[in-house]
Amino acid sequence: MAAKVTVTLDADLAIEVMLAVGAGSPQDAVELIVRDYLARSRRTEARTGDAADAERTARPHRTVEEG
Repeated sequence: MAAKVTVTLDADLAIEVMLAVGAGSPQDAVELIVRDYLARSRRTEARTGDAADAERTARPHRTVEEG
């Protein structure tokens, strides 16, 4: 069994979230949004890489020569 966490939200925010995702309870709505956020984050990271990849693939900056 997973540990549970209680989070207090403004009632208007909870209702907006419930309507946005079509959930019947604030608990389900927040859980769906958090799971979706994490899934999107993982997909984006898989496509773009992480901070270490940015350094590895960065192009060297060219300096403008004056003269």
